Amino acid sequence: MAAEVVVVGFGAAGVATAVTAFELGAEVLILEKAPEGQEGGNTRVAGQGYLNTSSAEKAAAYLKALCGPYPVPDEMIRVWSEEMSLNNDWLAGLGGDPQEHQHQPEGIEFPDLPGADCVHKFHDGPTYGFSNTWKRLESLVKQRPIRVCYETPGRELIQDRTTGEILGVRAAQGGKSIFVKARKAVVLTCGGFENNQEMIRNYLSGVPYCYTSGSPFNEGDGISMALKVGADLWHMNNYAGPSMALKVPEFPTTFGMQALHFSKIVPGGMIVAGPDGRRFTDEKLKTRHGKVASNGTWQALRTPCPMHMVFDQTLMASGPLYDKTPSHGWTQIVERYDWSEDNGAEFSKGWIKTADTIAELARAIRLDPNSLSETVDRWNAQAAAGLDGDFRRTLMLAPFDRGPYYAVELSPSMLNTQGGPQRNEHGQVLQPGGAPIPRLYSAGELGSIYSYLYQGTGNIGECLAFGRVAARNAVAESLWS
Repeated sequence: MAAEVVVVGFGAAGVATAVTAFELGAEVLILEKAPEGQEGGNTRVAGQGYLNTSSAEKAAAYLKALCGPYPVPDEMIRVWSEEMSLNNDWLAGLGGDPQEHQHQPEGIEFPDLPGADCVHKFHDGPTYGFSNTWKRLESLVKQRPIRVCYETPGRELIQDRTTGEILGVRAAQGGKSIFVKARKAVVLTCGGFENNQEMIRNYLSGVPYCYTSGSPFNEGDGISMALKVGADLWHMNNYAGPSMALKVPEFPTTFGMQALHFSKIVPGGMIVAGPDGRRFTDEKLKTRHGKVASNGTWQALRTPCPMHMVFDQTLMASGPLYDKTPSHGWTQIVERYDWSEDNGAEFSKGWIKTADTIAELARAIRLDPNSLSETVDRWNAQAAAGLDGDFRRTLMLAPFDRGPYYAVELSPSMLNTQGGPQRNEHGQVLQPGGAPIPRLYSAGELGSIYSYLYQGTGNIGECLAFGRVAARNAVAESLWS
């Protein structure tokens, strides 16, 4: 099997790379880990927004500010800022229908930073969410004679030992190894490591484990492949998270609880307790993709594990704890789990614990009964007074009713990681010291440009931008035989 440009990963970055390379006249092959119907990576299940900036100069200033104490090279910032303003033109030129999100400028994640007013969030078609933008992107590949090999994960890059050039990919297909020759270049667009617990423990601080709401196929394959051929890594400690969500063994991805969503109001008493039985945050806090202000800096939300959402009968009886509308998230869009209206099925599965008293509930979830009882009593007094003196929570200030009481164990959750092999302004993957690995490129969340803070819709926007950059430079490589 062979092609001029071999793309590893079929999400937004893979689409932009493959389509751009094809339009430039190259023969393109995509290797995709997921089975057909589950491809798309996080792009398939994200909110479907992509960033299109209105000014390259302001975009550069904004990105520099987002990177803060973790700067990226000026040439990377220049190329990013120039390409991000072309996303709409690129999509429209291929028959897309770019539409700006409503509720601007609320979509600007960090409005106080310089250049922030360049942010414009777009989606394809009249409605965002529900995989609509992904469906458009996927169609760009399927309308063209671009071969896609599903259930064919890349396992190893084939490297010339003398020149260091990347000559192809060893992939797995049907339980066997296959070798795919790349006559010009390989482009890695296979996402991050959000479903690899070993990498999470090694690279992300503050979370002993973390589960994804995005694609379960993103297991850091591109990182492992790139490391074996001498790539350097960057931004490995940055990720879009954490939030707090339910994770059960039956499903690979998380369930977001409605009571914890910052804008949703449901009746009843509710707190989240850490392993000491005490609260540790405003449970209704709106984070900036997992980041919260802390002493003049931004830090990831603290998630002391294990955590439990503790709540009363009023909340239990108010409706489903989980919103199954298939608007975003792998569990909603792909798994389509049909959560029961009265939470009864989930209670029967053991996902929800109950007891007649808070002390008994604490024992059931292995917390100190005195600590949890004191925490709930303190919450009840503050809620009755209308003031959370501990964490300044302002939403759902309701005392607990007389019971019974319930608990759901929560885990840290995220959509994606940002780290991976470092790339340069040409999309080339770099070795330690800055020299490019010949004929190896990357785009998207695998080694994203975002080193510190993250602007929503920025990842898909970057996928499109650097997918085009990597494709142009990959196609310009000379053929080898």
